[in-house]
Amino acid sequence: MDIIELVKAAVFGLVEGITEWLPISSTGHMLLLNQFLTMNVSEDFWNMFLVVIQLGAILAVCVIFFRRLNPFSPSKDKAEKRDTWLLWAKTVIACLPAAVIGIPLDDWMEANLGSPFVIAAALIVYGVAFIVIETVRERRADRALAEKGARPAARHFSADVALEPASRSELADEDARVQSLEELDWKTAIGIGLFQVLSIVPGTSRSGSTIIGGLILGCKRTVVAEFTFFLAIPVMVGASGLRLAKYLLAGNVPTTMEAAVLGVGCLVAFLVSLGVIRFLMDFVRRHDFKPFGWYRIALGVAVIAWFALH
Repeated sequence: MDIIELVKAAVFGLVEGITEWLPISSTGHMLLLNQFLTMNVSEDFWNMFLVVIQLGAILAVCVIFFRRLNPFSPSKDKAEKRDTWLLWAKTVIACLPAAVIGIPLDDWMEANLGSPFVIAAALIVYGVAFIVIETVRERRADRALAEKGARPAARHFSADVALEPASRSELADEDARVQSLEELDWKTAIGIGLFQVLSIVPGTSRSGSTIIGGLILGCKRTVVAEFTFFLAIPVMVGASGLRLAKYLLAGNVPTTMEAAVLGVGCLVAFLVSLGVIRFLMDFVRRHDFKPFGWYRIALGVAVIAWFALH
């Protein structure tokens, strides 16, 4: 066993576990990391590894939300089981646009849109989108606060302190049309699924595109964050299964070292995802998504500068 390669796999698993759930593009970060940290594996294995490592991350969703996602839980009454089946139905239906459009374009996207400059452009564009959308919600909250006789907060980084009767961030969520997953109607679920199609472009971020879609369509931040996690299950399982099948059908057989690399990557992605998912759910209860927008812009600019100079 080559310990160095296993350490590299662990680093990729760490990056996958962090970036898969934060709206900052996991594939974009993985492709950029590969520019600086290259594993000693075949090209076919690397292309498969880049997708299948997501299975470790998705397992964390299944563990954390097991009760909510389990329609057979003995602790649920009939109504709760019905709601769980409806949630699964909405999740699967919302994933169909990404499957119908993404699967035929998978090879073309991989061959033509994996350059650092495409990734950087997507990082910046959707970073700006996050800031614009949250600013619009903030201004609506200011108006709502004014109507309730409260003084709008100053526009600076410490503005997210508690206000009376509520902070702008909290008030924006209170005014959201969809306050819970049970209130998520079919039209909104499918709309979020259509936004998910945008993530086929590297650097966009699957979670970023669905979160932006959910906010535009009137969802509370925690609602769209949870639904984003659930959408990942069929999408990632399907994408990983497809990529693994293509890898094996092409006559590839992973070496013992490559199998170990994949196992370590998935395990680390799973463990890191457990913490990141909990962090994000706690974060969005009190904060907006602007910090992720600024991060995307800064990273996109840094990527353009780095590759332009090198």
